[in-house]
Amino acid sequence: MAEEADKDTKTEEATPRRIEEALRKGNTPSSRETISFASIVGIVAALKLGSETITGAPIATLATFIDRPNEFSLATAEDATRVMLDAGLVVGAGILPPLLVLMAAGFAGSALQNTPRIALDRIKPDKSRLSILKGLQRIFGAHARIEVTKAILKLVLLGTIVSIYFHNFRYGILNSILIGPGDIPAFLVGKTSELFLTVAVFLSVLVGADLLWSRFKWHRDLRMSKQEVKDEHKQAEGDPLVKARQRSLARDRARRRMLAAVPKATVVIANPTHYAVALRYVKGEQIAPVVVAKGLDHIALKIREIAELHGIPVVADRALARSLYDVVAPDRPIPTEFYKAVAEIILHLMSRAPAVAAGETRIS
Repeated sequence: MAEEADKDTKTEEATPRRIEEALRKGNTPSSRETISFASIVGIVAALKLGSETITGAPIATLATFIDRPNEFSLATAEDATRVMLDAGLVVGAGILPPLLVLMAAGFAGSALQNTPRIALDRIKPDKSRLSILKGLQRIFGAHARIEVTKAILKLVLLGTIVSIYFHNFRYGILNSILIGPGDIPAFLVGKTSELFLTVAVFLSVLVGADLLWSRFKWHRDLRMSKQEVKDEHKQAEGDPLVKARQRSLARDRARRRMLAAVPKATVVIANPTHYAVALRYVKGEQIAPVVVAKGLDHIALKIREIAELHGIPVVADRALARSLYDVVAPDRPIPTEFYKAVAEIILHLMSRAPAVAAGETRIS
């Protein structure tokens, strides 16, 4: 009941991210009937393409034992082993190509449904697979009932096809007694391939329906609730609360780096209460003064405190401080329109401190 209720809430189609995650874990739409159908087609192809090797090699080997038994020595166990190995190699070489065709058909039946991929999650230990409750759900659940229904339909269809085939072929079976012994294997292989081909033709309808059903069921099982879609959207776009927190942390880090650069400033231009801009100018190091820190309100007060602590001059210029704060970003040189005003301040400070050596980074 809980499972049915849970399915009722999953009304939204799976998102591309949900589908990709399912494929990565090895959860792919797969039709068992398609694989069986491919195997039957492989049997037909193997019998058609390899009928000569399947029947010719064993018969030729057997004929050699019957026609020329004196050529084989069986005096010791080693002789018998050698004869068996030789015969086995001949027969094996004859039936190996058809077996390879059959294996390739089975692999193709799976590969054509989905792109082959390595899914390590499928081989990891999972305690939920040992759950008795889930095992009972698999046995008596809706999916199990559908599988049983398909098996019954397939059994009835196969039984009907085989019965009709042998009914139509009953006279051929009676006439087979007139066939020479050497032609019997080829005759049996040919009729067997005809039977499997007939089965494959009729099963193709069932296989097509099962293929469509398996894909429909896979997409249905991947459906999501509205809440799951919202949660995934948040994860993809970023939770607003988390992003706000990240931005806050980034601002804090930038603020700490900026305040750490204040001791390197040459002068701080401030509005006495609201704005503070710390400038650094070293002759020969840069063309124009660079803003190393700027702040508003309590940050401005913090810049002034650090400047006073390190003996950096603080010049009050309300208009210039506000303009620099609005226009120039930290670690950027001031624009040309501020050259004259800032140069006058620096020259004024230098005139008050004639003992400062050329290129000194700090005016006090």
